[in-house]
Amino acid sequence: MSNPGNTIVRRLAFWGIPLSFGVMGLKLLAWWFTGSVALLSDALESTVNVVAAFIAFFVIRYAQKPADEDHPYGHHKAEYLSAVVEGVLIVVAALMIVQEAIPHLWAPTLPEAPALGLGINMLAAAINAAWAYLLIRAGKKYRSPALTADGHHINSDVVTSVGVLIGLVLALVTGYAILDPALAILVSLNILFQGWKVISHSIDGLMDKAVELDEEKVIKEAISANAAGSLGVHYLRTRRAGAVTFVAFDIVVPSTMPVGKAHDICDRLEDAIKAAHPGARVVIHVEPESEEAHGVRVKVKEA
Repeated sequence: MSNPGNTIVRRLAFWGIPLSFGVMGLKLLAWWFTGSVALLSDALESTVNVVAAFIAFFVIRYAQKPADEDHPYGHHKAEYLSAVVEGVLIVVAALMIVQEAIPHLWAPTLPEAPALGLGINMLAAAINAAWAYLLIRAGKKYRSPALTADGHHINSDVVTSVGVLIGLVLALVTGYAILDPALAILVSLNILFQGWKVISHSIDGLMDKAVELDEEKVIKEAISANAAGSLGVHYLRTRRAGAVTFVAFDIVVPSTMPVGKAHDICDRLEDAIKAAHPGARVVIHVEPESEEAHGVRVKVKEA
């Protein structure tokens, strides 16, 4: 049965492609009317958004493929690769803005037809802001690193657009044309920071970082409340791979406990963890009471 969340993520990634082309067209039109270097820089960043949208769509489709013989744990980590590329593209966009703006510091000019250009760019920024909010919200809800990264990427584009609009207005009001390229450079520094955050978060996923503390607390509470019959639970490990969380731990049972009863405890624990943390994949190792406990312990509530 198809996962409804996967379908929503795929559709959002697909519609990001035509939307990115549309926004890029609006920004190029704004630059064509005004000749503003800041608006050109903003349009250049949108070309990177188009590439990022294509990457996100194809990687998300691949990541949602079911597990196979070559990838028995699934293809979920592919989303982190997409997110790393998105982060790199954000950095590239920032450097493109700096490259375009620096020469204009020495020969700044006031834009032509500013009202029309600003209006078109404001429309493009509003579309991007709404789309970025939708992507980030859906990416977090359905645990899609690629979709979340794409949303942050577009959000950095919104920051650029707002900075550009402020710079152009200040340049027009004060007559200081240098404010146009100067603010474009300042905005690029913020974009560099956003790119670094996306890359850092994605690398954590590729390196099998454990779940956040609040998520671990929920998992521990589910284990504690449903491990009755065992003598203890220890060696808890977690890792996130895209939309899936892998949870593994050991339970200690009396040496004389029948295999069937130990299996029932494991089934109960697995169901409880999946209910408390949707998307979890659980592996439980059963040990007799003679085994020495090690690793992270979870206190078992009395029945």
